[in-house]
Parts: sequence; structure tokens; C-alpha cells
Amino acid sequence: MAILPILEVPDPRLRRISAPVEAMTDEIRTLIADMFEAMYAAPGIGLAAAQVDVPLRLLVMDLVDGPPDASGKGTRNPRVFINPEILDPSEERSVYNEGCLSVPDQYAEVERPAVIRARWRDQDWVEHEQLLDGLLATCLQHEMDHLNGVLFIDHLSRLKRDMLLKKLAKARADSGRKARAA
Repeated sequence: MAILPILEVPDPRLRRISAPVEAMTDEIRTLIADMFEAMYAAPGIGLAAAQVDVPLRLLVMDLVDGPPDASGKGTRNPRVFINPEILDPSEERSVYNEGCLSVPDQYAEVERPAVIRARWRDQDWVEHEQLLDGLLATCLQHEMDHLNGVLFIDHLSRLKRDMLLKKLAKARADSGRKARAA
């Protein structure tokens, strides 16, 4: 099984609005497994189907729980969110230094609701509704943005966004020069 390629800015496919998943199928189960494989290989903690060129309202996450094991990593905690919705965002805000597999090696502080009530279906098509906070709430909001064609950089001021994109372009150019020199 090949690892799915992750779309990167400025790819216009990242700006598409994703369609709902209508039912759990073998194709969706395979997509979920492939998305986890791509996310772990990247490595990342969340990945939306839109980032692998599948415009469906589906995302995977693994925030890794617990203390590090012998490999230096915690216990995996894979989670699947199908057709996620935010029902009740808090007025209280929190700021996290966010990054994104579609905007590689770039980070910026993004302010979002600190607590959200969310509803979604899991990989068994069971519906959940839960109050979420901390990194889980932030990550879910970040990945849900992808389902609506929004990137974390869209939450930044124009000046900060432009600076970050220039840094990304320079890093890509430097990487290209190194590859040609090798």
C-alpha cells in the first residue's frame, strides 16, 4: 500500500469544500487506514481527507496519550471523525502554536475557541457528542477547517501570513538547490 501524498500550499485543491460521507463503506475504511498511514509517516497528529485530495468530511487524529514507551513515543490513540460538527464553541479563547502538514515546517500562533461541543461519527458509524478542550479541541477545529477549504494561515494577519509563505518559499528553494547540488 503506497502512502497517500499530502497536498501542500498553494495547491488550489486545498480550498475545496468537502462533501458529507453518506455511509461507511469498504472504500471509506480503506481511506481511513491510508490516512493514518500517511499521517504517521509525515509525521503529524491530524489529517483531513481534503489534504490527500479526497474532498469528504472525514479526518483522523492521534494525539498520542501517556508517557513515552521504549521507542520514545506514547501509546497511540487513533481517532476518526466523520462528518464532524461544532455545536457550541465557547467564548473563551485559547492560543496554540499550530503547524500543518500542508504548510510544511511553518508554525504560528492561532486563536480559537478554548472549548467546543462537537458531534461526529466514528469508524463504526456510531454517533458521538462530546465537550472537548485543550489540544483535542484545537486539533479538531484545525482539521475541520480543511473540510471547509480553510488553512491555519487564513487565521493570521495578512502580514504574518505573507511572512510565513515567504519563509516556506525560501525553504523550498533552498531544498531544491541542495537537491540539485547532491
